[in-house]
Amino acid sequence: MTDHSFSAVRDLFDAALESGEELGAAFTLCIEGEVVLDLIGGHADLARERPFDRRTLTPVFSTTKAVTALMAARLVDQGRIGWTTPVAEVWPEFGQAGKAAVTFEQLLSHQAGLPGFDTPQDPGIWFDPPAVLAKLAGQAPMWPLGQGSGYHPITGGYLIGEVFRRLDGRSLGTALREDLGEPFGLDIWIGLPDSEHGRCAEMKKPPAAADLGQLDDIKRAAFLDRGSAPGGRGSAAWRRLEIPSANGHATARDLARLMSVMACDGMMEGRQVLSPDTARAAMAERVQGQDRVLPFVLSWAAGFMRNQGVWVYGPGEQTVGHSGWGGSCAFADPERRLSGAYVMNRQSVHLIGDPRPVKLIEAAYERL
Repeated sequence: MTDHSFSAVRDLFDAALESGEELGAAFTLCIEGEVVLDLIGGHADLARERPFDRRTLTPVFSTTKAVTALMAARLVDQGRIGWTTPVAEVWPEFGQAGKAAVTFEQLLSHQAGLPGFDTPQDPGIWFDPPAVLAKLAGQAPMWPLGQGSGYHPITGGYLIGEVFRRLDGRSLGTALREDLGEPFGLDIWIGLPDSEHGRCAEMKKPPAAADLGQLDDIKRAAFLDRGSAPGGRGSAAWRRLEIPSANGHATARDLARLMSVMACDGMMEGRQVLSPDTARAAMAERVQGQDRVLPFVLSWAAGFMRNQGVWVYGPGEQTVGHSGWGGSCAFADPERRLSGAYVMNRQSVHLIGDPRPVKLIEAAYERL
């Protein structure tokens, strides 16, 4: 299938740039791991002096979680941990305050009850990962285990990252770079070296806050309390930090290529990244229902958001993915062996299902 098969998608993409709906953006689709559509255009900076091109790195915020979920699945595939292994077996301090029974898959699927700090913190705490981990390890869950999910916007990355470090000996971002980034030529980073900062897109922030629905203490801890997000150190310090839930930098092309692992039975470009069984298990539902943080009824896999119920990644019932603050997303459809990603630097107020990628994805499926 060639690029011209998706002319309607290209027209939508170009129209959004021309109208000002987009500042700079990219959208890529892969089928069987091969790039079949690769759109990019606009400007990488607010002054519109720098083109948004194939070397532009975009902060993708929580779309990072899809990359982290894949890296976590590799731990299971390598036999280092099981889905149902209690986290405290790997990280004994985590078992404090009633968390001894929390399993790896429950941590990945936002069931651990730690979406934020139980008392407001200085935003600078996030730049001290040992302090973050000590605080969360000693904290009691905000709801009983087994009583649903509550999205962990930032804390989840620190927690999964610590499990990864204890099992692998490297940070998750380092392993991503050494095991997948360099061998496959993937321009995806969790923890961005200073040498790459000049390629980053400048973000135009949303015009308003996202709608979280009726607020309560859990939602405030996750998103609204002082210290619920990193701050006070500047963008360069934030880019350098490894936050496997929130500060990935990537191109749409390479996110789509990486997600082909989940679409193609664990394969990428002829190499087995995950076994087929592990890939399928990673995408299976772990919990479903009204999320305690996000105002949606959600189905969570082992770190991936499942398409069922939200239908923001096309029509695939088995499709998984993740969306990021302001509109980015990455997804994999194992039924059609299709993967895709969208990145941009004009952020919207939508938590998931930004209309811009949704329109592109729907138009692409109409051409399949």
